[in-house]
Amino acid sequence: MTDKQATVYVIEDDASVRRALERLLKSAGLAVHTFASAATFLQARCPTENTCIVADVCMHGMSGIQLQRELQNAGSSHHIIFVTAQDTEGTRLEAIQAGGAALFVKPVDDQALLDAIHWTLSLRCEQPGGKGSGG
Repeated sequence: MTDKQATVYVIEDDASVRRALERLLKSAGLAVHTFASAATFLQARCPTENTCIVADVCMHGMSGIQLQRELQNAGSSHHIIFVTAQDTEGTRLEAIQAGGAALFVKPVDDQALLDAIHWTLSLRCEQPGGKGSGG
């Protein structure tokens, strides 16, 4: 299974949530890199092969939705799973329109999030260019 070598980028401005997500993902055998902001993530120029992003919708500076649009405009193939504390119809609609792979309301169900990450990573392997399309 390719998930053993997969990397999940967690972009969350709340340090306690960021640490909790990091612990969860590491306990599931996933490599994790965390970022306190979307801008910091973009500056890192992270590889896109066998990866996905878990990003908060509402963050200081650039939101998770804005990050998704920025990545799409740059031609990136990252898939984003959104998390939010603000479960509104507007948030759900924005996440769908931005092309989010999933949207979870905090507190996130651990197993459901892990299932969504594994599903998203499997999509990356099935896409043409999903392997070897670094960025």
